[in-house]
Amino acid sequence: MLSFLKSKPVLKDLIPDGYVDIHSHLLFGIDDGAKTIEDSDFLMQSVLDMGFSKCITTPHTNVPVWNNTREDILKKHIEVKTLSPLFTEKLSLEVASEYMINDTFARLVEEKQLLILKDNYVLVELSYLSPPFQLYDTLFNLQLAGYTPVLAHPERYGYYHSSFSEYEKLKKAGCHFQLNLLSVVGYYGSEVADAAEKLLKKGLIDFTGSDIHHRNHIESFSGKIKLKDYLPLTEAMKNNNLFR
Repeated sequence: MLSFLKSKPVLKDLIPDGYVDIHSHLLFGIDDGAKTIEDSDFLMQSVLDMGFSKCITTPHTNVPVWNNTREDILKKHIEVKTLSPLFTEKLSLEVASEYMINDTFARLVEEKQLLILKDNYVLVELSYLSPPFQLYDTLFNLQLAGYTPVLAHPERYGYYHSSFSEYEKLKKAGCHFQLNLLSVVGYYGSEVADAAEKLLKKGLIDFTGSDIHHRNHIESFSGKIKLKDYLPLTEAMKNNNLFR
C-alpha cells in the first residue's frame, strides 16, 4: 500500500515504555488541573496505563491567577503522596512548577525560590496574548542565576507562528523547548499542530510533556497524530530520560 494511504498511529501508542513526563497538573486543588484527590488518582492511573514511569508534575505559579508559593506546592505534594501512596510510588511522582515569566518571577529568581525539574532546569511559560516586554533580560538573568530555562509549549504561542525566526532567537538565548504531546493530535487547533510539526522538523524541540489537566486530555491521547513524520517526536520523547 502506498505510504500516504497508511493509517497514522495513535498518540498513546507512540509513548515509549518508561516515559518520563516533565509537565502535568496532577496535584488536586492547587491550580486548573485536578480538582479532587479522585481526579488525581484517575490521572495518575491513566498515565501509568499509557506507560509513564515518572511524572514531575508542575502546578502553575502565576501571580495573581495562581498565587502558589514554593511551600504551598511542596505541602500539596506531600498531601497527595499521603492520600495516594500506591499511585504516587508507582508513578514516582515528583514536583516542580510551571512559572509564568512576569515581574513576580523575576523576584523568585533573585531569591532562588524556584522548584526545578532537575539539575537546575526550570519550566517557564509565556502569556498567550503577547511575550513579556523584558523576556530576554529575564532569560539572561535566569541563566546568570544558574538556571536553565525550558519553555513550555512554544507551539501554542500564536504570535510567533508568523515570525518563526523568533523561535530561533529564543533558542540562541538559551531556551530549551518542551512540546505538548497533545499538540500533534490537533487538540489545540490546526495552527498549533502545524507549528508543532514545523518545530519538530527543524529540530528545535528538546523535550515533550503531557500537560495533562483533566479527563478530556487523557481521552485525547487516543487521537491519531497529524504529523507526516513522527520520528522527530519519538526522539524528543526519548530525550526526557535526562530527567529520570
